[in-house]
Amino acid sequence: MSETLATTVTPAGDPAADPAADPAADPSYDPRTGAQHGSVPHTTPEHVAAILRRAQSAASVIAGTSPATRQGWLTAIADSLRTHEDELVRLAGEETGLGADRLHGELAKCATSTVFYGAVAAEGSYLGAGTEGIGGDSTLSRWNIPLGPVAVFGASNFPFGFGVIGHDVASALGAGCPVIVKAHPAHPRLSVRLAELVSDALERAGAPVGSYALVVGFDAGLQLVDAAEITAIAFTGSQGGGMALVQRAAARGVPVFAEMGTVNPVFVTTDAAADSAQIAAGFVGSFTLGAGQFCTKPGLLFAPAGAGIFDAVRAELRQAPSAPLLTAGIARGYRAGLTGLAEAAAAAGNAGADSAEADSAEADSAEADSAEADSAEADSAEADSAEADSADGYAVDPQAFLVRLEDLHPGSRLLEECFGPVALVCEYEDAAAALDALTRLQPSLVASVFTGGPDDPESAGVVGRLLGQVGRVALNAWPTGVATSWSMQHGGPWPATSRSEATSVGAGALDRFVRPVAVQNADPAHLPAGLHPDNPWRIPRRIDGKLTLPAS
Repeated sequence: MSETLATTVTPAGDPAADPAADPAADPSYDPRTGAQHGSVPHTTPEHVAAILRRAQSAASVIAGTSPATRQGWLTAIADSLRTHEDELVRLAGEETGLGADRLHGELAKCATSTVFYGAVAAEGSYLGAGTEGIGGDSTLSRWNIPLGPVAVFGASNFPFGFGVIGHDVASALGAGCPVIVKAHPAHPRLSVRLAELVSDALERAGAPVGSYALVVGFDAGLQLVDAAEITAIAFTGSQGGGMALVQRAAARGVPVFAEMGTVNPVFVTTDAAADSAQIAAGFVGSFTLGAGQFCTKPGLLFAPAGAGIFDAVRAELRQAPSAPLLTAGIARGYRAGLTGLAEAAAAAGNAGADSAEADSAEADSAEADSAEADSAEADSAEADSAEADSADGYAVDPQAFLVRLEDLHPGSRLLEECFGPVALVCEYEDAAAALDALTRLQPSLVASVFTGGPDDPESAGVVGRLLGQVGRVALNAWPTGVATSWSMQHGGPWPATSRSEATSVGAGALDRFVRPVAVQNADPAHLPAGLHPDNPWRIPRRIDGKLTLPAS
């Protein structure tokens, strides 16, 4: 039996389901109603230590397997996800309120991306394998090796895409690393079930014991960060949580690949403004997608004055429904964020769209309980419980504010991310001044630029300025879609991420979990199979400086 299966879900109605009765558990809430449905006990320190030992023991075995073997493991996981799709979507709906269509789509993409990372591993370019003569009889061989056990802290807003399985887990396994996942407190029951399926699939596919495990609870997560066995950490969530992990892991020199996100800008050129109605509709659809709980949500749109885009946005918002946020803490943070934005906009003499949320002023910063968001406190189960009786659950209304260029200065509340369905519109008179304002924004994951076509005289300058600020520029497309592909870059300069050279989506995601080594004057016994003369792994190699591909 998999070690993950030892985690027990407490059903609703059991006295232990009350977090006040059992603080050593993650309660499960339905965001649509605020009602609690069971809980999951925290993993004990002894159990975490045993999981770490098994992962350490498995590391060398996994590293020695062929990439094609690991591709088979990942395919088995994807097959299991597809087989249990209806069950998983039902569980995810009960704990996230994201809706069946969204969750079916996310799970399908998760399965597809899991297969993709297996294919990237089998293709072998990520190994960077090469050998050459360096004079006389001397040779030098270089390739990438897996780091070892990886800890993954998943996100609240993507239960399948960035959670117990998803981009971080699949790319780490594909790179040859054991993975230990910290369950997110926003969906503990789903996390346990996913981990059971992943563990069983790996076992059936022949992966060694210790290849994968799940832990539950804030302290269990900290134990992973501090453990000598952990060689890298992947995180998706809030800036506060990500930087807390970076600082804690820095004591051991362990890399933390934290994808945190900031305010993603959109720039509409003068020529593009003729399509103002279409742009406004697309903008509202993008920043309210998933109730605005995307790290790629467009948060600030620059548009030419007089184009009527803000008025069109207001009209679109009147048709936009309310939607539940993932947790009570995120809902409180959203309402507090709206209050801060409304005050900042009012102080500057600007107007915001009508919204029932505009008068709400409660509690902490946005995404307060998202993915280990606070280094000093445990998960906010007590705070969530305080709002569990709300008949509307964690539902909020979307909102937009009109701001001026001169209000977008360093330190302004208007430049801080508010997690949820809210965005700003800035109408500019002068495109050059608007471009200058772009450089005052915090770097971000992605930006969108809407142009009037290939001959738009402004577009090249806008893209050039943005490339210094973001990881990806989407031309005439909204930023919320992220393709799992060979060319994807899902990252960005700090503080959008902790490692600007990394991507958490796409083929480059495997690079986070390997490091280069070299051996001089090696015999075949000293090299991985991929650098043997017959190349049984059939991977690309650079031999004496020339790239050679395996025969088809």
